[in-house]
Amino acid sequence: MRNGILKSLIILIFIMIGFVSISYGMTPEEEKRLFQLLGEIKGELVQVNRRIDDLNRRMNDLNRRINDLNGRIDDLREDMNARFEQVDKRFEQVDKRFEQVDKRFEETNKRIDETNANLRWLGLVMGGLVAAVIGIVVWDRRTAVRVAVKEAKREMEEDYELGLLPKILGVLREKAKSDRELAAILKNFGLL
Repeated sequence: MRNGILKSLIILIFIMIGFVSISYGMTPEEEKRLFQLLGEIKGELVQVNRRIDDLNRRMNDLNRRINDLNGRIDDLREDMNARFEQVDKRFEQVDKRFEQVDKRFEETNKRIDETNANLRWLGLVMGGLVAAVIGIVVWDRRTAVRVAVKEAKREMEEDYELGLLPKILGVLREKAKSDRELAAILKNFGLL
């Protein structure tokens, strides 16, 4: 393509020179000088062409390097994606472990709640039993004391003939009606 452009330029220059030489009528020396200049231009164009070829080689080399760099970047990206996937898998595993720990905590909390409920019932039952035992003991004591008092009274009446005591007290009160000294004594003791 560059050679085609270069040839087109040279042809264009020759055509222009031809028109200029026909219209101005050049001398042979001017023509010689013109051809010399054309040769120099051609030499310059060849050098420019070489430089462009050199530049094209450099560009090709640079493109190859860029392609190599892009390949490396793609490899690095793939490696990083693979590592990120591994990290994601690890996070998923950690999340699963946390879920298991959460389940264990929930189970433990349920067990603790059940234990607390059982302890409340047990406390209520034990409190009820203690209250029942205290009630039975109090009832038993009262009943036992009543029975003991009755029995003690009966025994005392039998042993000391206390059944006669109201009769004797009645007799003394009758006698106190006529005897002032006995009446004073009975009053002192609160029997009259």
